[in-house]
Amino acid sequence: MKEEIHQRLTSLREVLKSEGLDAFVFPSTDPHNGEYVPDHWKGREYISGFNGSAGTAVVTQDAAALWTDSRYFLAAEDQLAGTGFVLMKERMEGTPSITEWLGMKLSPIEGAVVGVDGMVNAADTVAAWQQELRRQGGITVRANFDPLSRIWKERPSLPLSPIVIHPVEYAGESLPAKLKRIRVQLRGMGVCGMLVSALDDIAWILNLRCSDIHCNPVFVSYLLLTQDEATLFVDRRKLTGEVSSYLSDNRVRVEEYTHVYEALKRYDEYNILMDGSETAYTLFHAVTCPQVLNQPSPVPVMKAVKNEAEIEGYRRSMIRDGVALVKFLRWLKPAVEAGVETEMSIDRKLTALRAQQPLFRDISFDTIAGYQEHGAIVHYEATPETDKVLKPEGLLLLDSGAQYADGTTDITRTIALGPLSAEQRRIYTLVLKGNIQLAMLKFPEGASGTQLDALARKDMWREGINYMHGTGHGVGSYLSVHEGPHQIRMEWKPTPLYAGMTVTDEPGIYMAGKFGVRIENTMLITPYLSTAFGDFLQLEPLTLCPIDKAPIMKEMLTPEEVQWLDSYHQHVYDTLSPHLSDKEDIEWLREATAPLLSSSQ
Repeated sequence: MKEEIHQRLTSLREVLKSEGLDAFVFPSTDPHNGEYVPDHWKGREYISGFNGSAGTAVVTQDAAALWTDSRYFLAAEDQLAGTGFVLMKERMEGTPSITEWLGMKLSPIEGAVVGVDGMVNAADTVAAWQQELRRQGGITVRANFDPLSRIWKERPSLPLSPIVIHPVEYAGESLPAKLKRIRVQLRGMGVCGMLVSALDDIAWILNLRCSDIHCNPVFVSYLLLTQDEATLFVDRRKLTGEVSSYLSDNRVRVEEYTHVYEALKRYDEYNILMDGSETAYTLFHAVTCPQVLNQPSPVPVMKAVKNEAEIEGYRRSMIRDGVALVKFLRWLKPAVEAGVETEMSIDRKLTALRAQQPLFRDISFDTIAGYQEHGAIVHYEATPETDKVLKPEGLLLLDSGAQYADGTTDITRTIALGPLSAEQRRIYTLVLKGNIQLAMLKFPEGASGTQLDALARKDMWREGINYMHGTGHGVGSYLSVHEGPHQIRMEWKPTPLYAGMTVTDEPGIYMAGKFGVRIENTMLITPYLSTAFGDFLQLEPLTLCPIDKAPIMKEMLTPEEVQWLDSYHQHVYDTLSPHLSDKEDIEWLREATAPLLSSSQ
């Protein structure tokens, strides 16, 4: 593979030279600014060999570098070794930004030009690069060229998965009702029309689902809305007769996916809203109407606040997921003691148990099953080369989820497979305290996730410990497992939190080369109480699965934390046990959810 990367870099450099380009930037995104992208747009992975979901590769005639965040430092270091790419650790002292690095590398070249593909880079991103590179010695940016179209000989085609209708009984709101609400929002903003690029937004608006992207039930498309019309740009081969009739009946016109650029050039309303942080640079600049409003779309917040049907769908899907997890966890330790299980084999077992549940559609992301030192790699994914045999000792970090037709699940449990060190137990308990402290929080409506984040970290901060990823993200309703715009994280994220939003609670600590711990529940934000000081909210656990008690240092927990854990476990038992038919499963669950201070664990 490393030799292939060298060959690809050679071919790329030849193309860049012929085009008069001194460097090229490869992001992780696609024309829809998605976190997960179809294989056709995995250009950064193709050119660098790094397959993480976040990162940017930059290539000059004599150097190559890849920027990624702390989730992928260990994985990227391994995958980039010997490729000619240097790893740049984002947000670490001494790491230059992409534009600073380009400024240093291209400073000897008069009139240097950096290339980017304007269809896979957001308008705001390109504008920022243009401004910053201008300061780096007058470097200019060219955004109308894709070198991969020349060098990627076996480039995957765009997916052609069939689109299906998402029933209103699960969606909770019809397509016409959603369009009406959106148009009211747009009128209130003084907006005539809007281009929707985000695939999960389009799927949510139209109540349609597909399988174009691994683990994400969305389809490659654009949606152009005005006060009177809605036009879906999609490959017509993906539409069944039923879906075509459904769209026609709901007054949604259909044009080919590739026609969106020309349609924007013809757009004749006075103004249009396009979010420059998610709209491709090329499309953003295709419009010639008098006013382009670069503002956030109202759709993500509308989508983030779940209706009653969606909330009930979460509850049902969490029960089915919990049943599968109980069966898996009861099986796990005896299987490990038999000495034949690996990280990959337990992933297959868990997926098979989930697949037995009604309405299962897919996993919601690739399972992270990291045993011992692999648990310290935040987004580790086992391969045949790295697949570790599990032993009846140490910690297993298991982060997994499923897509059901009525809900999406995301859960992490760190499991003691046998004897643990004092350090492992202390770290585990610190993470558990962080999870519980956030889960117990009451907060005013309209607070942002950044204002909540410190609660999950305060106990580990006292010991000089921190983690570099976010503490929580939204979860879609049979949609993307990572859903914004709200987040819980240290970096400033101003989106207000409202009742009806889902958000994960997932602090972690990662001891490089030794082990990692993360504990995650998906939570629902619900009303708490109303006072003279306003409305207050709380977090209700949706996830139904025991938290392993074996690693807990009980003396480190406060009485309030113990009470929360016992109450959560009682809820798990009361909710799941009626759905378990196997007496041994029920007995295992009874012990796993027994009160902490009376537990033998």
